[in-house]
Parts: sequence; structure tokens; C-alpha cells
Amino acid sequence: MPPKTTTNALAKRKAEQQKQQQQMKRRRLIWFSTVGLLLVLIIVVLTIQPKPKAAEFDYAALPVLGQADAPVKVLEFGDYQCPSCKHVNELIKPDLVKDYIDQGKVAFYFMNLPFIGSDSFTAALAAQSVYHQSNEAFWTYFDAIYERQGAENSGWASPEFLVNLAKELDLPIDYDLLQKDIAEATYQEEIEAHLSRGDKLGVNSTPTFFINGVEYAGNLGDYEALKKTLDNELSAEE
Repeated sequence: MPPKTTTNALAKRKAEQQKQQQQMKRRRLIWFSTVGLLLVLIIVVLTIQPKPKAAEFDYAALPVLGQADAPVKVLEFGDYQCPSCKHVNELIKPDLVKDYIDQGKVAFYFMNLPFIGSDSFTAALAAQSVYHQSNEAFWTYFDAIYERQGAENSGWASPEFLVNLAKELDLPIDYDLLQKDIAEATYQEEIEAHLSRGDKLGVNSTPTFFINGVEYAGNLGDYEALKKTLDNELSAEE
């Protein structure tokens, strides 16, 4: 039979171990409860987080592709010298037209953000001149400028090139007026107003899309992601 002192020591050690185990259980319970509460709070915050405030645009004063009364308005800030704008215009916009614009679901608008250089601004002057003569002709011209886009700031967007391009496309406009509008920078203030609006909205790259007034944060090269956003907007409008 073990000595009494040894028995007492064992019992004391066992009691201490049980106490430590209980303390560890309580700490784990508190930890899990705290983490669980934090997760619930995060979910609640994400759920009730208000949507970003939509920016307002004077859509009636902008070129529009599609029906102006379409439930979703997509606006692009772009630069005619921007390679990414060319990419989106040639690879993404055709699907956007087919799936949404031609279906009357989306109206597409454009604003100038000619920040790359002088060719950007000259091309914008020409495009705005065409727009003020014919909204339909503008979009034909718009696509052609991107198709013929030259190297950055190489002088490719000369007044001569821009007027000859309009003639080559047989646009139903006054070519002499187009040449005059470019030479006299008729729409300079209008383009500068576009730039100022983009600056106030924090637009610092092209192309940048706004969907119903809210800047689209996704990758414009990912058409499926863009479709999902547009479909969500359409569902919200129903």
C-alpha cells in the first residue's frame, strides 16, 4: 500500500490537471464564441452595407448606342489612343451589343478621357464633331478610329487622317464642317468637361465603365463577369 503522502500528492496533481483541462475548455469556448460573433457581425455588415451612391450623368448630351430608355445604362470613359480601349471595343463590345444593346436591355454611352496625348484630343474633337451631326454616324466613326489606331503620340490622328477616314466611311455628314470643327477646336470645352467629370469621379484609367452610375470594379476583359453584373442590374430593375 503506497504511503499516504504519495496518495495525497497524486490526488492533488489529478485535481490540478482536471482544473487545467476545464480552464482550457472554457478558453476554447470563449475563443469559438468570439470568432463566431465576429463572423456574424461581418456577415451583417456586408449584408446591410449600402450600395455605392450612383453618379449622375447628363445622358441626353452624350452619344448613345441602343435605346435611351433601356433599363441599364453603361457609360465608358475612353481615350482613342488607349490600346485597352481598342481591345474592349473590338472584343467585348460586339458581345455587349448582341446580348444586351440590340435586345433593348442596355444603352451604351461614351465620354472622352483623352489623357495620353495630343492625338487623343484631336481624335476626340473629330468624334464629337461627327456626333453633333449624327449619333448613328458617330458609332461607325468610333469603331473605325479604334480599328485604325496608331502608335501612341506618333501623330497618326492628324486632321487630314480624321477627315479622310470619315469620307472613306461615306458618313452622312458635312466633311467641311468636320474639318472646321477640328481646326477651330469647336468642342474643346465639351471634351474638357468630360475630363473634369472623370477627374471628380476619380477615374484615372481607360477604359472605365459606369453601370447605372456606379463604377464597375471588375476586369473588363472578363465578359462573363460583366454579364453577371449586368444581369444583376436587370433583375434589380424588374
